[in-house]
Amino acid sequence: MTQPAPSSTGTGATQASASAAGPAPDARPAPREVAVGRVRMGRGRPLFFIGGPCVIESEEGCVRAARRLAELTGELGVPFVFKASFDKANRSSIAGFRGPGLVEGLRILARVRAEVGVPVLSDIHEPAQADPAAAVLDCLQIPAFLCRQTDLVVAAARTGKPVNIKKGEFMAPWDMRHLAEKAAASGNDQILLTERGTTFGYNTLVADMRSIPEMRRLGWPVVFDAGHSVQAPGGRGGSSGGNREMIPVLARAAVAAGCDGVFCECHEDPDRGLSDGPNMVALRELPALLATLLAIRRAVAADVEAWWTFNIDPGGARHGDD
Repeated sequence: MTQPAPSSTGTGATQASASAAGPAPDARPAPREVAVGRVRMGRGRPLFFIGGPCVIESEEGCVRAARRLAELTGELGVPFVFKASFDKANRSSIAGFRGPGLVEGLRILARVRAEVGVPVLSDIHEPAQADPAAAVLDCLQIPAFLCRQTDLVVAAARTGKPVNIKKGEFMAPWDMRHLAEKAAASGNDQILLTERGTTFGYNTLVADMRSIPEMRRLGWPVVFDAGHSVQAPGGRGGSSGGNREMIPVLARAAVAAGCDGVFCECHEDPDRGLSDGPNMVALRELPALLATLLAIRRAVAADVEAWWTFNIDPGGARHGDD
């Protein structure tokens, strides 16, 4: 799994001095801090949570979910970004529910942002969606299936809003450097990288926790998508299946591995969800899960920081050195 390390030791690349193509492969990137609305993410920052229903099913249901999530994350002191898709363009079947669409969906997310007072995130699927989405959203998300689409990544980055690039199920974690550099070359260093599982045969994904420290080497904050990592793409014929009971297991492992934030879609009644129900957590179960993740984060924080210092900080021992 571990990418062979270059033989020479470079110097840390800062946001100000990095070239348009990003740091050289043998350079050690300085850790970047990303601000999504008022939520600051990155090394030394609290564990954050990105969550919400997979897709906007109704306006009132979306606002209600955002309020509940804001309340429970606020009670636990967890920085929170609300996520809901305005259009699920990558449905398994033509009959799959897609959501309200760009215009209506962004209107609803603007209401969430204004009334609930939380940052909002949603995914875009075409370059033309970037500017209207950026007028409302605090963060634009690039879907895993589309992560290598240069025009899409560049269009999102050029808005100046933070961009969450989800790692394709077909990609090695160290190859995410090239995708992040596409955004950085467009003048935007506000980048998140999200692990969401790797293809492991037909209708199956596996989450390799080594990808979290491997992507953290690149310098940008790393998110673990616990819900989509248990997905069984197309596993129910005309829709995707999943193994919801494994979401807490993988989320705990990811926090222990050092992720900066956790992404998990949530629903009042996941079994009645119109998209990705098997991969969503019931809202009533989320407080206990988040409390556990916070306890793990406190337990491993010193070790994670020591790993970073030893393996990444300029002047420390380089990965692969004796």
